[in-house]
Amino acid sequence: MFDFLIAAVSPLNLMLALLGVAAGTIIGSIPGLTATMAVAVLVPLTFTMSPDSALILMGAIYTGAIYGGAYAAILLNTPGTPSAIATTFDGYPMAKRGDGDLAVSIACLASVIGGLVGALALLLLAPPLAEAALAFGPVEYFWLAVFGLSLISALSSGDFFKGVIGACFGLLIAMIGISETSAEVRFTFGSNTLLGGVETVSALIGLYCIPVLIDLVATPDRHLKMPEGKRGFRLFEAVGVVLKNKINVIRSSVIGTMVGALPGAGGSIAGLVAYSEARRSGKGDEKYGEGNPGGIIATESANNATVGGGFIPTLVLGIPGTPPDAVILGALLVQGVRTGPSLFADGASIVYTFIFGLLLATILMLPVGLLIGRFAYRAIVQAPKAALVPVVAFMTVIGAFAIRNSISDIAIMIVLGVIGWIAGKRGFSASPIVLGLILGRIAEQGFVQSWTIGDAIGNLWGQFFGRPLSLAIIALTVLTFLYPFWPRIIALFTKRTSEEHGERPALASGKAVVRDLLGFAAFAVIGTIAMRHTATLNPEAAVFPRTIAMAMLVFVALAVVRLFLTRRVTEERVAGSPLRMVSVPLLMLGAVLALPVLGFEIVAALLGVTLIFPAQHDRFTGRGWVILVGGVIVVTLGVTLLFSEGLGVPLP
Repeated sequence: MFDFLIAAVSPLNLMLALLGVAAGTIIGSIPGLTATMAVAVLVPLTFTMSPDSALILMGAIYTGAIYGGAYAAILLNTPGTPSAIATTFDGYPMAKRGDGDLAVSIACLASVIGGLVGALALLLLAPPLAEAALAFGPVEYFWLAVFGLSLISALSSGDFFKGVIGACFGLLIAMIGISETSAEVRFTFGSNTLLGGVETVSALIGLYCIPVLIDLVATPDRHLKMPEGKRGFRLFEAVGVVLKNKINVIRSSVIGTMVGALPGAGGSIAGLVAYSEARRSGKGDEKYGEGNPGGIIATESANNATVGGGFIPTLVLGIPGTPPDAVILGALLVQGVRTGPSLFADGASIVYTFIFGLLLATILMLPVGLLIGRFAYRAIVQAPKAALVPVVAFMTVIGAFAIRNSISDIAIMIVLGVIGWIAGKRGFSASPIVLGLILGRIAEQGFVQSWTIGDAIGNLWGQFFGRPLSLAIIALTVLTFLYPFWPRIIALFTKRTSEEHGERPALASGKAVVRDLLGFAAFAVIGTIAMRHTATLNPEAAVFPRTIAMAMLVFVALAVVRLFLTRRVTEERVAGSPLRMVSVPLLMLGAVLALPVLGFEIVAALLGVTLIFPAQHDRFTGRGWVILVGGVIVVTLGVTLLFSEGLGVPLP
């Protein structure tokens, strides 16, 4: 083992680990550029390397990209990678109150700890964990997805019914396109654009980032504040927070390792499950979802632990644990390395050198992550809105296009962003919609396969509820689902009034009730259309969307009844200039239409310049305008050249 450690810390491998972590962190911080893309873009560099050095570089890129997604999640309320979805729940509220630098440092520490736990599990427990992963069948994947959906009860912005309706909407979006279980076309309504479905990352960018951009231009208030006396890394303060959450970080790291070892699960599910468990067992002063550092610790330790966990089935079984692992597996096959049970014996020098290199890259992520995080925080805090909005909008366009090289994905991103903004103002949080979107295909695939098997053996009940592992996941799901309602349940049994638990909200005005009714009516129409559409599908393609559409209609009806009985409305006041808000999606859609005619470079520069005006609230001198406009153009064109020429990422 000592020889492998010496090989891992050779000058070449040390340099590759450092460069890989830095490159992965930067790429992962850009909304839309996922860890999979970071590895795929840079994998050609490894073809001339030895297998162990190639693995170290790709592992470093992977682990850096997973952590890099936390920057955008904390500072822009937009998950840079899908695995950072749950980081937005508490990271952005911390940043809004002036603790963004602390949140970034906490995320870095948690990521390092989670990465180390995952890598150590790969070193010490790879074969038994790979065998345990094989115990998960379709029904366990289904219940695991349902477990993730149980977070709806905590992410519904005070209105459980709206959260469930939003999750059903997200699940229906996930079913657009060709069914993975029956290959039948669904919910495209004759559009060739929708045949490939709604790309998950593009939808995430739209639902999270576009509403932020719209709100940014609406008022002159600064995006984030940097309080005096709280500048720097705040590392010692972050260490204290992590030590206070030591049980949380260890538990979440173990969850991330276990979920990462499940082929196809990935960091997004690991982060959601870990966050759910942290929220269920949390006893801090701050509520989860309102800026509790424990939420960041849970998510970031779990999603980084999936790096090592995902390599377990990849190397031991030859089955990719996560999408980036599939890219890495392909690169190894190109080099002639055959993964499988014999690799740890026949290719010990490759495997163990890589594992020690992964541990080294994870440790290097601490200084690299803190330095880049401090720069990112100061840049976003100090940047004027007139510069921040055009640059972020430009990055969203690149991120949405780069996944599938489709201009249509950019348009879908913008449309979903507008829908998410409108829904958010009516109390329909984006997070339940995203949960449904992320977990939809996993839940459907597990459900349909289990339903088919149960129907074939004549025992549907036993198929879904007769396996011990499934029952354990169901029990955790029920606990997580009921936990936010526990105070009300106790109040019922102790005959205490709801006023004892807090002041009751005021009755809504007639206009607010009408606005809520219109929102429910829109979702009722969507559910009805989905129900009618499933009548034309075969049973395998129809069973899951029909179930979700029926659930949506039932919860819409319950929400309407509750609205008339209580006249309680959850909504967010629209503040700022409507003209400024409308201009952001309109200018971005105009840029999409102009792309085929003018080309990406010209459109990118024009979009950046035109978005300056709705975002500009401060007065600039002539020199200030020149610097602002010139700076935006230089950034957009510079990033364009970097991606197209330097990294070889295709652009429109």
